[in-house]
Amino acid sequence: MSKALKKALIEKFGAKCFIYLQPMEERLLQVDHRIPYEIGGEQKAGNLDCYMLLSPSANRAKSWTCEHCPNWERKDASFCVKCFWAHPENYTHIAGHEQRQIVITFTGNEIEDYNKLITLVGVSKAEETIKGLIEEYIKS
Repeated sequence: MSKALKKALIEKFGAKCFIYLQPMEERLLQVDHRIPYEIGGEQKAGNLDCYMLLSPSANRAKSWTCEHCPNWERKDASFCVKCFWAHPENYTHIAGHEQRQIVITFTGNEIEDYNKLITLVGVSKAEETIKGLIEEYIKS
């Protein structure tokens, strides 16, 4: 992908990973097709909405997930349009599974909160604990 395309994406969306929503150094961000090239083919570089900026780890996770999605064989681009990995801002499934995802990143002083949570409940129970807190909050 061209440097001009990356620069245009950064100007439009900011220097952040579309999946993790974290600001990143521009040099680390990678341009990726929202719909995998193997499914949707080449897109016009001028249509910025066909591309996204990803951190290296998000790009690897997206590639692995897409390659293991049932749609990898079918090659239905309209299926990808509704996927988290193509449109994390508006999706109905994650690689064909009825799921929703929130990525929570702890930085700065929040890391202390994260460490306390892990000490109290353990890594294996952290997600369950956070879901319980959300459920309690919604009920109140």
